[in-house]
Amino acid sequence: MAGMTAALRRWFARLIGTAGLLVVLVALLIAPAGPANAHAVLVSSSPVASAVVPSGPAEVVLTFSESVRKVPGKIRVIAPNGSRADRGEPSFDGAVVTIPVDPAGDRGTYLVTYRVISADSHPVSGAFTYSVGAPSTPPVDTGDDSRADPVVGAAVKVTKYLGYVGLLLLVGPALVLAALWPRRLSRRGPTRLAWTGLGLVAFATLASLWLQVPYTVGGGVFDVTGEGFSTVLGGLFGATHLVRLGLLAAAAFLLRPLLAGPVGRTDVVILGILGAATLLTWPLAGHPAASPAPAVSVVVDAVHLGSMAVWLGGLVMLAVFLLPRADERELGAILPIWSRWAALAVSALLLAGTVQALIEVATPSALVGTTYGQLLLGKIGLFALVIVVAAYSRALVRRWTTAGRPAPVRRAIWAELAITAVILGLTASLVQTTPARTAADDTAGVGDGYFSTTLSSPLFSLQVEVDPAERGNNSVHFYAYTPDNRPQPVAEWRATAGLPAAGIEPIEVPLLPLTDNHATGEINLPTSGEWELRITVRTSEIDQGTVTATVPVR
Repeated sequence: MAGMTAALRRWFARLIGTAGLLVVLVALLIAPAGPANAHAVLVSSSPVASAVVPSGPAEVVLTFSESVRKVPGKIRVIAPNGSRADRGEPSFDGAVVTIPVDPAGDRGTYLVTYRVISADSHPVSGAFTYSVGAPSTPPVDTGDDSRADPVVGAAVKVTKYLGYVGLLLLVGPALVLAALWPRRLSRRGPTRLAWTGLGLVAFATLASLWLQVPYTVGGGVFDVTGEGFSTVLGGLFGATHLVRLGLLAAAAFLLRPLLAGPVGRTDVVILGILGAATLLTWPLAGHPAASPAPAVSVVVDAVHLGSMAVWLGGLVMLAVFLLPRADERELGAILPIWSRWAALAVSALLLAGTVQALIEVATPSALVGTTYGQLLLGKIGLFALVIVVAAYSRALVRRWTTAGRPAPVRRAIWAELAITAVILGLTASLVQTTPARTAADDTAGVGDGYFSTTLSSPLFSLQVEVDPAERGNNSVHFYAYTPDNRPQPVAEWRATAGLPAAGIEPIEVPLLPLTDNHATGEINLPTSGEWELRITVRTSEIDQGTVTATVPVR
C-alpha cells in the first residue's frame, strides 16, 4: 500500500507539473478574442465613400454592423479648406450614427474620421472621403491621434492575465479548504494564497477601468481625464467592473471565516452565489455580450471561466500543499474526490469552449470553408480522442490498484496530456482567428487575406496594414511610431508596390495623411504574388527612412 501511495504521489506530481506548463495555453484559451474577432465594422455610409455628390449633404450617416457608443470628440468631418464641417454633436441610434454637417460648405473633397466603441467594449476607428461637385486635394485631420499607445494595448492584456491568475488562486484554496482540507494541517499557506488571488482580481479590475480610458479614447497610460472616466463608467464595461468590485468586497466578509476554519452550509451557498455572479462580470464586459446569442454566450463563457479556475486552482493546491503535506490516509480520501471534480471541470471547460465556438461558426459551410471552422473540427476530433484515452487510463488505474502495474498508466496519462496540450494549442489559435461567421460573410468586405506587420528603422517603427491583400482594390494604412512607441509626426509619406517576379514595375500608391502619424491609400493590385511594398517616411527636413514589406496577395 505504501508503494502504491508513493507511486500515486509521483503520478499526481507529474500530472500537476505538466498541467503547469499548460497554464499559458489555458490563459489564451479563456482570453477574449483579438480585435479582428467580434468588433463592429462600418457597413455603409451616406454619402458613400469616395462618392461625388452634386450638392453638400446636411448630414453624414454611418451604419455599423452592431450597436456603437460615442467617444467624445472623436467623430469629425473636415472641409476641403481644413476647417471643421460638422455642426453639433453626432447622434447615436443603435448601429446608426448621424453627423450634422454644413450643407453650404465649399466644393471639393471632405474627410470623415470616426472612433466609436463597439458593443464588446472595444474601440473601432476609420476614415473615408467624399466630394461635393468635384474631387480636390483631400484635407488633413489635424486633431489628436486617436489610436491608443501600444503600451496601453500590452497593459490591457497583462491586466486581464493577472485577473485570470488571481481568480484561480482564489477559487482553488477556497474550494479545497471548504471541502477537502485535512483538519490537522495548518491553513496559513492556502489562506495567504487566497488573499493574494483576491488582491490580484481587485487590482486587475481597477487597472482595467483605468486603462479602458486611453484604450477607447486614445493616448498613453496616463492620458486619463474625468470625461474619459465618465464615458467608461457610463457603459456596460464600467458597470460590470464596478459590480465585480462590489461582489469581491461582499465575498471577502464571508471568505475570512471560511479560510479560518469550517463554516456552515448557508455561508458556503451564499459564497457560491457571489462567486457565480462575479464570474458573469467577465463575459458581460467582453465579446460574449456582443455575440449572435448573447445570453447563451455569457453563461457558457462564465462556465468556461469557472471550470478553468476550479481545475487549475485545485491543481495548484495539490502541488503546493496537499501532496507534500498530507499523509497516506488523507490522500486516499482526497484524491478520488478531486479526480471526479477535475474530470467534471475539464469536461465543462472543453464543452463550453466548443459551444461558444459553434455560436461563432453559424453555418455548416463556414465550419468547413474557413480556417476557424477547420481548427474547430480538429479540436472536436481531438477532444473525442482524449475522452477515449482518459477512459482507458482510468481502467488501467483500477487494474493498478489490484495488480500494481504503474507503467501502462503513466504512458496513458502522458498520451492524454499530450493530446490535451494540442487541444489547448488549437484553442489558443481559435481565439486569435476571425470567427467563421465573420470570415464567411463580413459585412464590411474584409477578406481572410488581411495583412498586417510592423517594420523597423533607426528613425521609426511602422505598422503596415493591407486589406484585403487580394487581387483588385486594396486599402493600405500606415502608422508611424517613435522607437519608444509614441506617435511619430511625419512630414511626408511615399509608397510604391511592385511585383518583380512578374516584371511589374513599382506602382505609386497615392496616400492621404489622416493624422500626423497615420496615412491611408488605395491601390489596385492586378495579379497575385509576393508584392514588394516600399514605404519612405520623412520625419524632418533631413531625416527620412525607407522600409520594405513583402505582402502575399492571393
